[in-house]
Amino acid sequence: MTRRFHARAAFPQLAFLEHIEEARGNKARSRNARLAAVKSFFRYLEHRAPAVLEQALRVHAIPMKKIDEALVSSLSRTEVQALLNTPDGRTSSGIRDRAMLYLAFAGGLRVSELVGLALDQFDGRSPASIHIIGKGRRERVLPLWQETAAAIRAWIAVRPKNGDTALFLNNAGRMMTRSGFEYILEKHAAAAVSVAPTLATKSISPHVLRHSCAMHMLQATRDIRKVALWLGHATLQSTEIYLRADPTEKLEMLNALAPLGIKPGKFRPPDKLIAMLATR
Repeated sequence: MTRRFHARAAFPQLAFLEHIEEARGNKARSRNARLAAVKSFFRYLEHRAPAVLEQALRVHAIPMKKIDEALVSSLSRTEVQALLNTPDGRTSSGIRDRAMLYLAFAGGLRVSELVGLALDQFDGRSPASIHIIGKGRRERVLPLWQETAAAIRAWIAVRPKNGDTALFLNNAGRMMTRSGFEYILEKHAAAAVSVAPTLATKSISPHVLRHSCAMHMLQATRDIRKVALWLGHATLQSTEIYLRADPTEKLEMLNALAPLGIKPGKFRPPDKLIAMLATR
């Protein structure tokens, strides 16, 4: 206990990491994110304040905690179709909801990318496309399915003209918020259970739609690089989680490997010594 106290006194960073886990109840993933930020700050200081170099070396020596890498959750084609068909196309809000759901799935968009879209980022010329500004200000242009483009055009036709410049607006005519889309998704997912009962067993979130897009694209193309390009990942390492969740390639490897010819064993009764000892 004394050694731990001295360590915390000498390294306030350790005390901070312990605090966010023990007092605030954060998980190891959040702890690692905070530690990465601290290390980044000390890398900045190293070249500007040589006096902190020794402390910086100690901070860099603090290890990250191992975390469980769970398989991604995704929806089947039937579940996705049931979800997309739920919004009521006879109302302006239903037309908007359908366009958002179509684009979130077809584009594999992060929720921040979806609600942050401006009206001029949609190019309705054939073939229609959407200009995405993703994480780290990385930009990409995605071509759209005809169904997705038609859903967006239908929304633009009824979209309020006096609202914000965002593509998707809430009922007050302002830019749709993250929580607003999460509410819309939750509402339609609950309604789609009547068509696809398996949805009731799944936790539906905007990122699940992104995962679903990635899984379907991987199964269709068998090319992890195309999936990474579509999702806007900086490295393939971020996209490899879909390889672990997809059993198709593993089945191909299993089918390519001839099973070992294991012969069934034969029962042999105990020898005479064992039989004699068993009777005593």
